[in-house]
Amino acid sequence: MTSRYAKIIMTLALAAFAFMVTFNNITDYGSNFAFVQHVFSMDTTFPGNSAMYRAITTPALWHAGYWGIIAGEGLTFILLLLGGLKMLGARSASAAEFQASKKLMIAGATVGFLVWFFGFMVVGGEWFLMWQSDTWNGQDAAFKFYMAIVGVLIFVNQRDEEVV
Repeated sequence: MTSRYAKIIMTLALAAFAFMVTFNNITDYGSNFAFVQHVFSMDTTFPGNSAMYRAITTPALWHAGYWGIIAGEGLTFILLLLGGLKMLGARSASAAEFQASKKLMIAGATVGFLVWFFGFMVVGGEWFLMWQSDTWNGQDAAFKFYMAIVGVLIFVNQRDEEVV
């Protein structure tokens, strides 16, 4: 049972994190909107780099991109919360039933991985060359986020024994 409770608590902790990120991005929209604006505009990348054709300088697209990020973070929160609650409800069930209760958690972790790895590392970091910016580089923070998600996902996916 200890392992099951640990999986549930870790899942709910990830949900709390995704909730706080979503909440902060909505209630303090301007702070992180500036981040998206500068990354999309590529205005702090190395001067004269040959990838500037990728820059997006249309404010409506900055907002759309930011709302896409917020939606992904919010969906991560909802799926992880529901997954954690589903696992909590199945904590005393058979190993097969508890394993089946993990589906929403797995979905939430996958969405979170897509937000912070694909969104921040692939799109932001490599497509928009965020790594070149000393000021608007979120790769270190994103790395911490998606590695926490991956670590919990690996642990949660371990098979459970029957409850005695």
